[in-house]
Amino acid sequence: MGMSMAYGSGNDEESIATIRRAYELGITHFDTAELYGMGTGANEILLGQAVKGFRDKIVIATKFGFDLPNMGPGKSPLDSRPERIRVVVENSLRYLQTDYIDVLYQHRVDPAVPIEDVAGTVKDLIGAGKVRFSGMSEAGASTLRRAHAVQPVSVLQTEYSLFERDVEREILPAVRELGIGFVPYSPLGRGFLTSTVKPAAEYEESDMRRWDERWQGENYTKNLAAVEQLHQLAASEGLTVAQLALGWLLAQGDDIVPIFGTKTRSRLEENVGAATTSLSAVTLARVKEILPNGSFGARYPADFMPTWT
Repeated sequence: MGMSMAYGSGNDEESIATIRRAYELGITHFDTAELYGMGTGANEILLGQAVKGFRDKIVIATKFGFDLPNMGPGKSPLDSRPERIRVVVENSLRYLQTDYIDVLYQHRVDPAVPIEDVAGTVKDLIGAGKVRFSGMSEAGASTLRRAHAVQPVSVLQTEYSLFERDVEREILPAVRELGIGFVPYSPLGRGFLTSTVKPAAEYEESDMRRWDERWQGENYTKNLAAVEQLHQLAASEGLTVAQLALGWLLAQGDDIVPIFGTKTRSRLEENVGAATTSLSAVTLARVKEILPNGSFGARYPADFMPTWT
């Protein structure tokens, strides 16, 4: 996402080089969405161009569920009507320069469309060979069960990190009961769990961290103090704080596959180092002491917060 929106300006040349370097380092799961590029297909086009030489050796995940170009005053940006899903999939296939999508996610649950209709449409696309696996993003346990009964859901994608742990109460138990894999997004707390965090005002105007609650006032001060303690803990293990955060997620279960976002090869190579990290029980306990309940500040504004049902 960050290569095309939400995290300041991007550099397509460096982005493509980063994606290709990721493949060289053994990464085979690449995540994009219609939304990343505000409905223009920009991010899917970028990814399709970058992976053209090895597309059949990787997993590409993309998402439907928004219709920003046609959103008018008072109209919801969400749109998971079956006819809209089919249009998005055809666009995605073209943008990605591929004949099939490995994982197709519903990006956000659309309360105006029965989830059974959404799952049935994805099932039809799987039957047609245009999609391989069904995924959902930010869905609650009840909705997930209803969708799963129509078309087995392979993976659920929801924010999860040292900073955001709400999924531990109901979501993780549900996906494990159903045999669904879990894909945490923003595993580095949107960049707070790195060595490059800075006050909100120092980010570009287009960067979402300028308004993220975790970067505001007292929240920022408290979160920064916690991350400084994590830095010290990571250094004692010969790790960066980003590697510690990713290693912590990997330690939560073999069914968890975090997707970190980055725009540069240097950060990519740092993050990949977490794949061989094995955190001790003592280190995991210390992490919990530092951040017992996650971060200070909500991850989204109240009117944008996903509602799990």
